[in-house]
Amino acid sequence: MQTTTGKIINQLRLDDRIEQLSRIGRIVETGVCRLALTPEDMEGIIQVRLWMEEAGLVTRLDPFGNLIGRLEGTDSSLPILMIGSHIDSQPYGGRYDGAIGVLGALEAVQCLMEQGIRPRMPIEVIAFCDEEGSRFNKGLFGSRGITGQLEEGELEREDKNGVTRREALQAFGCAPEQFAEAIYPAGSIGSYLELHIEQGPVLESLDAPVGLVTGISGPLWLTVTMKGVAGHAGSVPMGMRHDALVGSAKVIAAFDDMVREEPEAPTVGTVGSLSVFPDSRNIIPEQVSFTVDLRDMEMERRNRLEGRLMSLLDDVSSQYGLTYSLTEDTNSEPRYCAERIKNAIRSSAEEIGLPLPELMSGPFHDALALSYVCDYGMIFVRSKDGISHHPSEYSSPEDIALGTEVLYRTIRQMCSPEVGE
Repeated sequence: MQTTTGKIINQLRLDDRIEQLSRIGRIVETGVCRLALTPEDMEGIIQVRLWMEEAGLVTRLDPFGNLIGRLEGTDSSLPILMIGSHIDSQPYGGRYDGAIGVLGALEAVQCLMEQGIRPRMPIEVIAFCDEEGSRFNKGLFGSRGITGQLEEGELEREDKNGVTRREALQAFGCAPEQFAEAIYPAGSIGSYLELHIEQGPVLESLDAPVGLVTGISGPLWLTVTMKGVAGHAGSVPMGMRHDALVGSAKVIAAFDDMVREEPEAPTVGTVGSLSVFPDSRNIIPEQVSFTVDLRDMEMERRNRLEGRLMSLLDDVSSQYGLTYSLTEDTNSEPRYCAERIKNAIRSSAEEIGLPLPELMSGPFHDALALSYVCDYGMIFVRSKDGISHHPSEYSSPEDIALGTEVLYRTIRQMCSPEVGE
């Protein structure tokens, strides 16, 4: 059991807000389905916006679908201190992923105001739109939007029902034609802080409620489509088949073996989505599309594995008489947290006697997009059994409160002249 002293944040208020938000889009007993730009997402935005305004923040919903609550500082010319995360979820998600980062940021800033502390720089608490990427198969939309990192064709991406992102934004009350004016000018964001559940088992293995993030591994997302020839399952001899599903299965299994070759490396690889056409029991599959998610903190190793995957696709396609194509959905290098912000987080934890182990983040977060325009820092909260993106995801109220307390003290410290500039 960790011994800490002097907690200032209002844990009961924070717990209550997490519970209330989890009721929006609830599935099963503890799960959440609050996909980006859906009615459930809007209901969540309305609720969080109400809490922001009750706390005294001035709010707006920007053209990218981001909810922003602003507290003015004593010097409006200083770059913004931005704090936040997201409230959208996976289709079969949990109640803590993203949500504690938004509600913890709101609690920390509300506590700052209640303590009578006026920040020097403006502070913005933000709930970014579509961090998860589960609906349109490309995430970090809102955070990439405000930092000018959107790519061509993103508004035409479709969900499984054929709804484009453009249509979903317009239904949400957002105007894509106003994107340009919603991008933050270079240098206007000074620092970004994000509180998040770990989504992994490291902190629990160390019996540590809170951890300091050192960096985010570089994700590579690909969509691979393998094409063969359809045929009757009963009449085409095995030696004459061009089965796209068998070829895809060979690639997927070999890819999994490949990323396991160095057990001590932080490399992870996942095929998480697969579609088969024509998807019939008695027809040889003609076309298969599947996603590839490859992440590593070392770009040289990740690039080497990507090259081997390309060779694998060539070899399997040749062996089974297939063709393939691929699209690159996301490609980012590892991004490391700023030393000055890590120091502020360390000293904030020391104030309450909280040991703070350091670890890297395998999952990407909105902090990844912000890292290209400003310094960033992240605080992780322990995840029970390392589970996330699942209804059984759990972080205790006590751990979340400790993470939020460290966040609050870090913000307070960054508002002072010694650290804030």
